[in-house]
Amino acid sequence: MAAHSSKKVIYAAMAGNGLIAVTKFGAAALTGSSAMLSEAVHSVVDTGNQVLLLHGLKKAKRKADEAHPFGYGMELYFWTFVVAILIFAVGGGISIYGGIQKIYAPAPIQDVFINYIVLGLAMVFEGAAWWIAYKEFRKSQDGASFIQAIHRSKDPTVFTVLFEDSAAMLGLVVAFGGIALSQALEMPVLDGVSSVIIGLILGGVAVLLAYESKGLLIGEGASKAVVQGVRTIIEQQRGILAVNELLTMHLGPEDVLLTLSIDFKDTLNSEQVEAAISFMEKEIKSNYPQITRVFIEAQSWQAHRHDASC
Repeated sequence: MAAHSSKKVIYAAMAGNGLIAVTKFGAAALTGSSAMLSEAVHSVVDTGNQVLLLHGLKKAKRKADEAHPFGYGMELYFWTFVVAILIFAVGGGISIYGGIQKIYAPAPIQDVFINYIVLGLAMVFEGAAWWIAYKEFRKSQDGASFIQAIHRSKDPTVFTVLFEDSAAMLGLVVAFGGIALSQALEMPVLDGVSSVIIGLILGGVAVLLAYESKGLLIGEGASKAVVQGVRTIIEQQRGILAVNELLTMHLGPEDVLLTLSIDFKDTLNSEQVEAAISFMEKEIKSNYPQITRVFIEAQSWQAHRHDASC
């Protein structure tokens, strides 16, 4: 279900960006607007990014093999990081470079109303894509604030598209304002300034996306609610003295690795310990389907503390 939602968001964004990119390039060629050219490059970069995200989703579905015994789920996080680099280097870099050129060599914008029409259409397409991404993102918020939900999210495809579309909407507003002021004040340099601002917006979004992707790449644990739920399941079982250690790590948006060190009562024989482990694994996976791998170690509390201190 999560993969289906992610693809829905990506396809919606790709359709919107693809439709408007060609139109923006045409308008930039006709009018000579630096801000419009920045927006066209932005749309092309976003379209390419969506292709990379789809590629990441496909690669992440590959089954585990001898070389990658835990599967390829984290490949999605890698391609999300690549997207962040492209937004920063290509989208932001070209926009800033083009804007600086326009500032040093300003030229009046021709047929300015073409830009207004194209920007208006772009706002409609981008707004529709943003709304689809936002609705999918809200499903996973669970009452958390917007920033908290982004930090907690383990599906980078949804918040990546949301970041891109938010930057696109801001960029369109800046481009519209820059072109309008350039025309009203007869100051073509403002068109270049707006292009630089668009580049800075893209750079900021790229840094934020790279930061979130980095956390997923190096390994983030499951949410506090999941960890506490697992702990409750274990502590409710008979024959458990203590949970020595409970570690989780996301190998993908819906693929969590769980390792446990448990101190069982000495009164339990080996068969009873095996039965308890099997039951707990079944209960954990039943209540939390995202936990796909469970490893439970039977170890005394003293021995665990000794090993941890070594």
